[in-house]
Amino acid sequence: QVQLVESGGGLVQAGGSLRLSCTVSGGIISINAMGWYRQAPGKQRELVAGITSAGRTNYADSVKGRFTISMDNAKNTGFLQMNSLKPDDTALYYCNYYIFWGKGTLVTVSS
Repeated sequence: QVQLVESGGGLVQAGGSLRLSCTVSGGIISINAMGWYRQAPGKQRELVAGITSAGRTNYADSVKGRFTISMDNAKNTGFLQMNSLKPDDTALYYCNYYIFWGKGTLVTVSS
């Protein structure tokens, strides 16, 4: 049973930083891609960032230049470094690996 577990969320002031982690377990030898999504209250879930095994990345326009996605294949862990956080970044952040999803970690940015 594949499981994704996110961590690193919390409360931070505007302008601050957080680093989210997502560990994949359950029969996956080495991850080769990962996506981070977020869902704010009353809004649809949206893609924040994605990364492939070739290291290609893509970002939502709203986070370009502030967020960085990466992954450690050997540890089956992905990361989302979030800098210069804004109140609009407040959301539940989910990691995604193909059809599998984590339960989310809450990020709250105060003004």
